[in-house]
This record gives sequence, C-alpha cells and structure tokens, in this order.
Amino acid sequence: MDLGLAAWGLREETLESQLEITSSLGVDLLELSIAGYERDRLQVWSTDEDIDKVKALFAKYNVRLECACTGNDFTLDDVPAQVGRVKSVINICSKLGVKYLRIFAGFSSDSVVIEEKFETMMKALKEVCDYAKTKNVLLCCETHGGVAQLKNGALVHFSSPTTRVDTWQEILKTGVAICYDPANLAAVGAVCPVKFYSDFAEDVKYMHLKDFRDVPGGVTPAACGEGRLDWHLLAAAVKKYDGPALIEYELTGDVKDGMERSLAFLKKYGF
Repeated sequence: MDLGLAAWGLREETLESQLEITSSLGVDLLELSIAGYERDRLQVWSTDEDIDKVKALFAKYNVRLECACTGNDFTLDDVPAQVGRVKSVINICSKLGVKYLRIFAGFSSDSVVIEEKFETMMKALKEVCDYAKTKNVLLCCETHGGVAQLKNGALVHFSSPTTRVDTWQEILKTGVAICYDPANLAAVGAVCPVKFYSDFAEDVKYMHLKDFRDVPGGVTPAACGEGRLDWHLLAAAVKKYDGPALIEYELTGDVKDGMERSLAFLKKYGF
C-alpha cells in the first residue's frame, strides 16, 4: 500500500502549499486535481508551459506525479461535453506522465439512472476508458453516492450507480478500474464496505481513505479513526492491496492537521 494525500481536502491550498504539506508529513505521493475545481493549477486550456511548471514543482518537493483526479458527471444532460472535458484531462495526464486518473460515473440517484440514462452513462465511461488506454492512463471510477447538505450542515449520502454491487458488475465491463472509498459506501449504507472490497478486490487499483462522523440528520467529514468506519475489519480486508491509498481529509480549515491525524492513525493500523 502506497500512502499519500488526496486532492479534495487540499482544494483551497495552492499547489505549492499542497506539495509542502505532503513533504512535511513524510509521504511522497500527492493526487493532482486537474480541471476539477476552480482553483486547480491546471485547467483544460492549460498550455505545455503550464504543464512543465507543474512537473517542475513536483520535482522540487520530491513528490511523485502518478495520481490525478478530475470532476465529471455522466448522469447529467451534457454528457458529450463532459466526455470531451475528461478526454482533455487525459491528454494532460499523458503529458505529465500520470499513471492513474480518478473520475466519477455520476452523482444522480440510482432511482433515475435507468434505461436510456444508464446506457448513456455506460457509453461515456467506455469511450473515455478506451481513449485513456491509448494514452497509457488507467481510469479509476470512484465509489461515490450523491450528496445533499441539510440546513444544519450535515451531509446526507444517497445511493448512486457506483454504490451498488449489481451496477458495478456492469460498469467494470467498460474497462475502468475501481477507486475504492469505503467511507463513501458506509455513508450511503446500502452495502458493507468490507464485503464490497472482498467482492471486487482484483478490480480495486486506487483507494481513498477517510471517515465520516455521525451528526443529527447525517454525517460530517472526520479524520481516519474519528468516525463510523470499522477500521479493524477494513485493515484486515485490504492488507494485501498494493497500490495508491490516498488520505482524503475533507475539511479545508484544518486540513494539514487532519491529514496528520489520519496518517498517524493509519500507520498504527498497519496501512
């Protein structure tokens, strides 16, 4: 297992700050967000010069540039544009030498992603996956439900196509690998995260590690070990996993401290 830091909690930090945090915590793997957030250093219109500057920054901090992520949703009404955007990000990944690109299938409820909408989502996944193969980039689709926020700030996660075992059996036919996020699965509650891993272990090539803490009406992000996940069972299930495992502490206000607490906890559990 190759521990590093995931991008989402670091979204308000500059790229150099993200790299400084990564280096200061003694890990050498950082997930680079590309055109997934307005503050991302690289967008779909970035030039080769922009790309070279990012490569130089990673080299400056001795952090490996192997993992990237972007934002997309193939369950919305603008799928052709979303596909084109993901292909542009794949092109950037190829120039960076990135091995893994984490994407999404979509965040719409599984209750509406049926028939034509489901087929459209599947065709989009296959199209971007086939394209990524020509660029030597492995697409990893995240287990992620839809998310709504209540007035009190609590998050409510609901089932999407990528939080269902039966749907994953179809999704894998497109050629994508799995970005396994057990906390997301636990937050939805439709499938046991440990059982999901045992069912799909051979297809898990990428992992996000985080936690959610129960609050009235839903959950709120927490550091690893500070929420609802059964880490004893999870550690035993994934002990043979050999790939990137990125800490995704989601709260931006104390992200360095949250990443540090998570890292210390994971090491105690043998991650």
